[in-house]
Amino acid sequence: MIYLDYNASTPVDESVREAMLPYLGRTYGNASSSHAMGRVLREAVEKARCQVASLLGASPEEIVFNSGGTEGCNHVIKGVAYALRDRGKHIITSAIEHAAVLNSCRFLEEQGYEVTHVAVDSNGWVDPESVVNEVRPDTILIAIMHANNEVGTIQPIAEIAEIAREGGVLMYTDAAQSCGKIETRVDRLGVDSLTIAGHKLYAPQGIGAMYIRRGLTLEPLNHGAGHQHGQRSGTEPSALIAGLGAAAELALRHDWAARATTLRSRLYDGLRRSLGDDVVLLGHPTERLPNTLCVGFRGRIGAEVLAACPDLCATTGAACHSDRPERSATLTAMNVPEEIAFGAVRFSLGRPTTEREIDAAIGQVITAVPALCHAKG
Repeated sequence: MIYLDYNASTPVDESVREAMLPYLGRTYGNASSSHAMGRVLREAVEKARCQVASLLGASPEEIVFNSGGTEGCNHVIKGVAYALRDRGKHIITSAIEHAAVLNSCRFLEEQGYEVTHVAVDSNGWVDPESVVNEVRPDTILIAIMHANNEVGTIQPIAEIAEIAREGGVLMYTDAAQSCGKIETRVDRLGVDSLTIAGHKLYAPQGIGAMYIRRGLTLEPLNHGAGHQHGQRSGTEPSALIAGLGAAAELALRHDWAARATTLRSRLYDGLRRSLGDDVVLLGHPTERLPNTLCVGFRGRIGAEVLAACPDLCATTGAACHSDRPERSATLTAMNVPEEIAFGAVRFSLGRPTTEREIDAAIGQVITAVPALCHAKG
């Protein structure tokens, strides 16, 4: 099996698993308990908080643990909207955000909020000027993802955050795809809030974290006993949190961007050599996640390409309904022609990816694509 779907989910790293094991067996209980076992768990949780804070360039008290990226998106967007509803009800986001962002905004629209979706260019890039033109006196939040999950385009978050500051608007970025792959230091991005998902950086599924700038109070998504300074109630899952902390430390210690870029280029060059112009690069040519290659196989259907490569695990950029594919929201926003968008496939590499796997993937794809009939318009 050739796994090239690391943007969807990563395996749990061995060092992460080892960090979790003590809290899955002999050490158990509730980290909020004042007894000896509780204190041990509290130390583990606070150690992880420091590890995540170090990766993000934040202070430990600005880190709030949660269940993952979707909860984080919901919490920040709704939390800001409810906390600042007396100041304004206008939110700016982009047309290519994750569904957790887009659907949170739709939910708020049903409650009387107004949402502006700024366009992207053909590379999936948000022009900061398009954001500044939409800022109004009643704008309370700008929510732009750090890097797109489908095509990998990296957004100019620091520039957009500066626009937000000048307008007195809060800035939030979804960094689920970028954290652990490129730098996500909040002190350099200039954001007020940022969210990450553990299973994108070799921690388990079901754990994530939010950075909430000191002094910023959001309306809680979960109401309960007031855990984590009242920002996120609920008993903290100590083992999962320890795992996320270990994953953050791993990402801080081992920068694999250069190796990922080399392997990504090997994959793209191998496909182009054999398939030529039938392979079209999707996403920004340079400002792109080092591990992400999204291409459109001209005149083909992405799902059919992958079906003809039974050992290859990757993701299509189009959804199939009955007998006709549909462009993804991201590719539609980028105005990618249907003959290319229908054939979109995202290959996302991970730390375990080898040259041998890349070469095997190339071999399967260049055998499959010529054998497929061109898609009908």
